[in-house]
Amino acid sequence: MRGANERRTQRARDLRQGDNDAESILWSELRDRRLNGFKFVRQFPIGAYFADFACRDARLVVEVDGSQHAVSSRDVARDKYMLLNGWSVARFWNTHIFRDRAGVLETIVAILEKRLVREVRTTDLTFIPAGGRHD
Repeated sequence: MRGANERRTQRARDLRQGDNDAESILWSELRDRRLNGFKFVRQFPIGAYFADFACRDARLVVEVDGSQHAVSSRDVARDKYMLLNGWSVARFWNTHIFRDRAGVLETIVAILEKRLVREVRTTDLTFIPAGGRHD
């Protein structure tokens, strides 16, 4: 068994301290198995990247994006890496979390319960299932 990677652990801790308001709101709903018993972790390292939230059992990454992510080639590369490593990716705009928290949570549950299995790209949500298209 490998030892802990102290640099990555510290980076994850730093990212958790820097949560924005939308991330804090979503975390309050996801932590402690509050969302239908699914276990989520914050700032979970996957390769060189850190997922805002991850459900390891379902291999789902949930990202909370602000305007800086509107046209980001980094996000495209990051998503591709996640997908190629078997992780589905759901991206929500932080404004959507503020406006429709219940809708965001229902969407996450639909993904986890395999009711949403196809790629979705709308103004408020991008969902790319692992094994789907990786444009």
